[in-house]
Amino acid sequence: MNDNNIIQSNGCKQLLHRDSNIELYRIVTMILIVAHHYVVNSGLTSLNGPLSACPTSFHSLLLLIIGAFGKTGINCFVFITGYFMCKSNIKLKKFIKLLAEIMFYKIVIGFIFFATGYEPINIKSIIKTILPVTSVGDNFTGCYLLFYLFIPFLNIAIHALSEKQHLRLLILCGFTYVFFGTVKILPVTMNYVSWFMVIYLLASYVRMYPKKIYTATKLWKMLTIVCVALMLMSVIVCAFISKIVKGHMWYAFVADSNTFLAVATGLTSFIYFKNLNIKYNRIINAIAATTFGVLLIHANSDAMRNWLWVDVFKVVEVYDKTLMPLIAVGSIILVFITCSLLDLIRIKFIEKPFLNWFSKREKCMEEKWTNIEHKLLCKMSVSDK
Repeated sequence: MNDNNIIQSNGCKQLLHRDSNIELYRIVTMILIVAHHYVVNSGLTSLNGPLSACPTSFHSLLLLIIGAFGKTGINCFVFITGYFMCKSNIKLKKFIKLLAEIMFYKIVIGFIFFATGYEPINIKSIIKTILPVTSVGDNFTGCYLLFYLFIPFLNIAIHALSEKQHLRLLILCGFTYVFFGTVKILPVTMNYVSWFMVIYLLASYVRMYPKKIYTATKLWKMLTIVCVALMLMSVIVCAFISKIVKGHMWYAFVADSNTFLAVATGLTSFIYFKNLNIKYNRIINAIAATTFGVLLIHANSDAMRNWLWVDVFKVVEVYDKTLMPLIAVGSIILVFITCSLLDLIRIKFIEKPFLNWFSKREKCMEEKWTNIEHKLLCKMSVSDK
């Protein structure tokens, strides 16, 4: 796969456009994440929820299947980051763009809920609204932001490693995170910042050490189907076990991003989509550019999750309706489309003008920061080389 297509314009000017295979992958992944949130953030899986009461009914099994791919979706997004960023340099503008997008939605949506009285105004809620990072345990956006800052150092490390050392490190990380995360022999606590680094190592290995097997599209398509089938089988089997033991075991093998099936499905599907020959498509790429915004909007806060899935879509109340499957799919697609349109508006009227303004001042800001850093290092007798 070429990372970019070269599009000829007027016979002489060349414009670089990213192929749409990975961009389509972003869209599919985000829809699966929205579907996951439809199930786990709506009250369906609570102790008194309908999935707990009857996990093996047709509606329950269907919903469990729909919501099974959320943690896998997280891996997919980080695979994309690792694959493309392992040979790129992070510039201040890229980080500011990411930070600004996160803070825009946190502050705007938080203010709306404060203004309408939906969210009580107190010190805790204000702090959660104005801080970009509030947890490294289970908050994707905050963890991703912190992880992003580690990328320059990760790149230095992986480029200093030989292929053999890189592979050894992957095996060690896989045993530490994936084996214990799946088998659960010991209670290993994972934080997403370090887990994203593990995924980054795996994605960068695929990029830096190309193998002939990576280009076998049919093989990776088959492996993706097998992994997805195993995920679905595990959910169905665990649902029946849950009914017997009266527990919440349905997502036992896909409950978090560091389970084997979540990693395997993310890796195989990423390589499969990477190999697809989908040339640049303006519509696909435009929608894909909003996927992170879709996440930031619909999973913005506990207040947003409650308002969206409980008050607006009334997911639990819909459970017993005959048309529930169609309502569920329609709700998921509607959320994705609405959030995508909102983010397109933000990109056009807020992000682009802001980045144009920032670009004119970026060099000056970088020089000021470099001077400040140099002075601090000199005072600490630290070499800045």
